[in-house]
Amino acid sequence: MPATQTTIEQLMHERKSVRKYKEGVVIPHEKLENLLQNAITAPSSSNMQPWRFLVIEDQQVKKELRKIANDQEQVETSSAIIAVLGDLEMYKRAEQIYDANYNQGFMTREIADLMIKNSLSLYGNLPEEVLKNIVHFDAGLISMQIMLLAKDMGYDTVPMGGFDKVKFAEKFNLPKNEIPILLIAIGEAAAPAYGSSRLPIEQVVKYI
Repeated sequence: MPATQTTIEQLMHERKSVRKYKEGVVIPHEKLENLLQNAITAPSSSNMQPWRFLVIEDQQVKKELRKIANDQEQVETSSAIIAVLGDLEMYKRAEQIYDANYNQGFMTREIADLMIKNSLSLYGNLPEEVLKNIVHFDAGLISMQIMLLAKDMGYDTVPMGGFDKVKFAEKFNLPKNEIPILLIAIGEAAAPAYGSSRLPIEQVVKYI
């Protein structure tokens, strides 16, 4: 690594997946709100912003969630679980999104109207599997921002894809159009995270 690093480089190298958390640590709602407010600057397909969040703080609920999340300790001991969901009907908010773009001076009325029409036509006719791929991809983009922003705030995280998504949807009464994608534990580390190696860059990059 270079002798001097930018803030973002430091955060990227310091962020590790933490699985041991100090129990009883409460993150104020305004901090969680600020974290997610900044995270939603992430890019998404056609700016459809398909992410939805369920922030789970109640200790009893976390204990119950642990049972359907492969008994992972951090589900119960972390300060909160940020469940990242994907809205398969995100395109139904196209008018709201592009009206805001117009009102904030980001595009003309004509372009906004065209984008609304195209978004409703395109996404409204896509097969569910394609929509799932889109929302999973976009969820990955915002999840990385959440974890880096959390590290910048002094909190640690770990992303978890290992949980029963069917049981999760049932437990939290998710509407049919919202699918659970990822759980992110957030809190204060009780023990250092393990380091992890990376493949040599020449094995993963080709220039043509």
